[in-house]
Amino acid sequence: MARITGPVTMLVLVAAAGCTSTARHPDETDNPVPAAERGAAGVGDRLFPTLGNGGYDVTHYDLKLEYAPSTNHLKGTAVITARATSNLRSFNLDFAGMKVRNTKVDNSGAAFSRAKNELTVTPAKTLRKGDSFRAEVAYDGTPRTIDGDEGWIETDDGSTALGQPVGSMVWFPGNHHPCDKASYDITVSVPKDESGDPYDVVANGELVGRKDEGDRTTSHWRSKEPAASYLANVSVGYFQVTKGKSAGGVPLYIAMDPREAKHTKQLTRLVPRVTDWAAQNFGPYPFSTTGAVLDHHPGLGYALETQTKPYFDSAPDEKLLVHELAHQWFGNSVTPKKWKDVWLNEGLATYAEWLWDEQQGNKPARDTFMSYYRGTHPESDGIWDFPPADPPSAEEVLDPPVYGRGAMVIHKLREAVGDEVFFRILRTWTKQHRHGNADTGQFIALCRQMAGKDLSKVFDVWLFGKNKPSRP
Repeated sequence: MARITGPVTMLVLVAAAGCTSTARHPDETDNPVPAAERGAAGVGDRLFPTLGNGGYDVTHYDLKLEYAPSTNHLKGTAVITARATSNLRSFNLDFAGMKVRNTKVDNSGAAFSRAKNELTVTPAKTLRKGDSFRAEVAYDGTPRTIDGDEGWIETDDGSTALGQPVGSMVWFPGNHHPCDKASYDITVSVPKDESGDPYDVVANGELVGRKDEGDRTTSHWRSKEPAASYLANVSVGYFQVTKGKSAGGVPLYIAMDPREAKHTKQLTRLVPRVTDWAAQNFGPYPFSTTGAVLDHHPGLGYALETQTKPYFDSAPDEKLLVHELAHQWFGNSVTPKKWKDVWLNEGLATYAEWLWDEQQGNKPARDTFMSYYRGTHPESDGIWDFPPADPPSAEEVLDPPVYGRGAMVIHKLREAVGDEVFFRILRTWTKQHRHGNADTGQFIALCRQMAGKDLSKVFDVWLFGKNKPSRP
């Protein structure tokens, strides 16, 4: 996510590490079914205890949506392909709002119940450990927002879905913790407007097909590479599309609101250039396509690194574009195991801005580091509030220490190991954990291994230290 100003508010999910959990089911004491056969309501993330679910691993989401922009009504069918990691008499899905019409498991009717943001599904037969299964949920209603700036967000000509950290659960049911990544097919059918003109639909990955069906248009998008659910996006509106390839051969898809058309040349020049620049520094581009969605919704106040096509509420400057595209490596391809590890996303993406500035012959990264240390940088306020690797609460998970001080940790690492080892660390990190999950401990272990020396002074002081270091 792009840096934002002011306090971050978000839905805090209440009660249950990794994507496995032995937490007791909320209804366990009232139900004779053995606890081992009830999927846990949460994976045990300290910051979001009931986010995600235990007992299964999702491999694919097939989402079929019908959306009416005039009424903001959404009708959906989610088919979730998963593998049971324990015997399951029932399992949970994260889902907030809207009406569930029916559920099926392997084409047979399944019972369901709801409590807050937990949808509990009980198949006709127990799922055995190791079994693959397909859960289907039909639902409809008016999708909600969380604190007005996350979830399913209406724009003046359509909508966009932005899910960091928990907003994706408002528009499709699933295992909504970053540790459970999956591939996606997203098919969206939208009626034409009053003038008979079709809406455009943009989502992650590649456009498989677009059909004109008389009074409506249906678009099918596919993401072959796995994604955390908070990175899933659907944007509906009127867009001008630019296609092409970067000099490095990465296919390009940019969707731009016509009201932002004056920025077309800048964006179509920068997206491929930054993509190739990042590949040189961080390793091969991890997805089948790059691009951006440039909407016209400036009241939103932030951008998000939605996978393959970062979403911008208005035209971004160079550094913001660098930040969101760097996330395709840091956060999207290599995704945190738990939310406390999100500094690996934001610290590295922020440091990518410093590197870009330096390598374009502008400001050296050391100078940017010092401006944060001295408090003269406009984004340095609050960076010493807590250690970057230990956000105190869900409300603070995307606060300044995660960004600015996180980037400072990366710069101190660079100074400690030298440029040759530093860039080898980054490229090895993105290669070893490509399309997977990783945590802070693994990053530190890799750095120590590749540097061949103790780096305690870097990590103990800058990453885990509670106070501002006395020396920069």
